[in-house]
Amino acid sequence: MLEEMGKASKAASYQLSVLSTVQKNQVLMTIADRLEAQSAEILAANELDLADARQNGMSAALMDRLMLNPARLKGIADDVRQVCRLADPVGVVIDGGVLDNGLRIERRRVPLGVVGVIYEARPNVTVDVASLCLKTGNAVILRGGKETYRTNGATVRVIQGALKEHGLPAGAVQAIESPDRELVNQLLKLDRYVDMLIPRGGAGLHKLCREQSTIPVITGGIGVCHIFVDQQSELEAAMKVIINAKKQRPSACNSVETLLVHAAIAESFLPELSRSMAEEGITLHADPRSLPLLQQGPAEVSAVTEAQYRDEWLALDLNVKLVDDLDQAIAHIREYGTQHSDAILTRSIHNADRFVNEVDSSAVYVNASTRFTDGGQFGLGAEVAVSTQKLHARGPMGLEALTTYKWVAFGNDTVRA
Repeated sequence: MLEEMGKASKAASYQLSVLSTVQKNQVLMTIADRLEAQSAEILAANELDLADARQNGMSAALMDRLMLNPARLKGIADDVRQVCRLADPVGVVIDGGVLDNGLRIERRRVPLGVVGVIYEARPNVTVDVASLCLKTGNAVILRGGKETYRTNGATVRVIQGALKEHGLPAGAVQAIESPDRELVNQLLKLDRYVDMLIPRGGAGLHKLCREQSTIPVITGGIGVCHIFVDQQSELEAAMKVIINAKKQRPSACNSVETLLVHAAIAESFLPELSRSMAEEGITLHADPRSLPLLQQGPAEVSAVTEAQYRDEWLALDLNVKLVDDLDQAIAHIREYGTQHSDAILTRSIHNADRFVNEVDSSAVYVNASTRFTDGGQFGLGAEVAVSTQKLHARGPMGLEALTTYKWVAFGNDTVRA
């Protein structure tokens, strides 16, 4: 099964690689229109997945990731239309010049070929990844989590209908619909056909892919994100950012999980934090120094554990720790962070500069919520993933991250001396 999918994807990638920007945008517009016109089929499949998820006791955070409704589906279709409006990187000349030997040489952006994406209960990823891959002339094999296989299958069938309407093969966008985990292991070895693999899920999935894949892997998406509230910060403004970073969508990988607070402001800040978090329904998990101060307010508070510093809550829970200075805050982030998104709230330019220069994350913020680490928010359109590694791509991966380059040299019957 996987061998045939791989062959079909590779063959489709050759056709996609020579499409013009106009042709690719026409396909994407048709996909967006069909997603709305055929929404009933997708939503019915999603409701079946949701029913199974409820029966199996899925957490509220994962249920939120899994759920589609008409508004969300329209938003997904609009994201596809946004991709149409983005500049096509394929064929762009990165740099070049004329060499001493007379060759005119240039580096030109080209598609990767076939991209494999493994992800969990987020059906919007199906469309985001497919649209970005098609815009960049790549074929894609999608393997969503077992929790959402009906939704993904229905969505891909809609996309394949749009491809067929434009005379393109269904192999350009394929989904592994079976929940059989063995198929993931087979996909990891499909290096004959797949050029890059992107896992979007928990630490276990990333570890599996790094250790077992024979395909180059881009890892990311695990967000143990921090906000450091500096001594030189405005407390009311800081509270607004913290609430947004935690509550705006707690199940997202860019939501804040640990709040580091300068000890010099603890007595004034922590009781107010407790009050604000209680109003927002956020549970706190505190270190020994901050626990008694937080308990002066109405929030639900318990002692934080070492493991909780290292994991994503993906829910309305927030770790709180007091630090004595910026050095301790940076040290904590280096020890427990995942190089995703970290922020400092300060009015000190010096401290802001130090934080930006010394925190080695894919996105670093000064006086802003971590929730902005997103392809759409960064002006990239929909994203295929958020990479927390350093080779090839880092941070939100938009169109350029789905291309590589080839050297093209033009001669005049030129030979090497």
